[in-house]
Amino acid sequence: MGLAAEAQFHVLAVDDSLIDRMLIERLLKTSSFHVTAVDSGSKALRFLGLVEDEKRNEEPPTIALEANQDVDVNLIITDYCMPEMTGYDLLRKIKESKSLKDIPVVIMSSENVPSRINRCLEDGADEFFLKPVQQSDVNRLRPHLLKSKVKDEEEQQMNNKRKETEEEEESDSPDKSRTKMEPQKVVNSS
Repeated sequence: MGLAAEAQFHVLAVDDSLIDRMLIERLLKTSSFHVTAVDSGSKALRFLGLVEDEKRNEEPPTIALEANQDVDVNLIITDYCMPEMTGYDLLRKIKESKSLKDIPVVIMSSENVPSRINRCLEDGADEFFLKPVQQSDVNRLRPHLLKSKVKDEEEQQMNNKRKETEEEEESDSPDKSRTKMEPQKVVNSS
């Protein structure tokens, strides 16, 4: 697959460490991915259109704005250990969302803790990378991105078929299916 084909993929990178965030961003851009990088799970949720309650700022609770949100992210890669919201917490919120649950999520960590890795994978993570992330790790993202793209295309086809069916049903309704009568020529016999 050439570089031009991968340029269409948008990856959301989440890491509280500036150095790690810059590294993953550079690796992804080297592979021709469009990258949006944020430094926390809550910023990632806001970017994705899921808004958390901001109790610390004494603002009124907000509701998830996912109903009409059109997110163009094809994959999320997040650090596990972050303050306030861990990568695991972010994973769970994404997988609980009707509109985001199909986006592949990859967790990264500098700590090789098998129970943590298994828990993330069991709860919906598509991959678990050990830091520092390497180019070979980024290359492992392609199948998840392609799977996500195929799923998006299938969903689009289903929506198109549903729309066509609705339009056909509307055109078959009795009120709209009446044939228009052509005005007839009146011939004078005089």
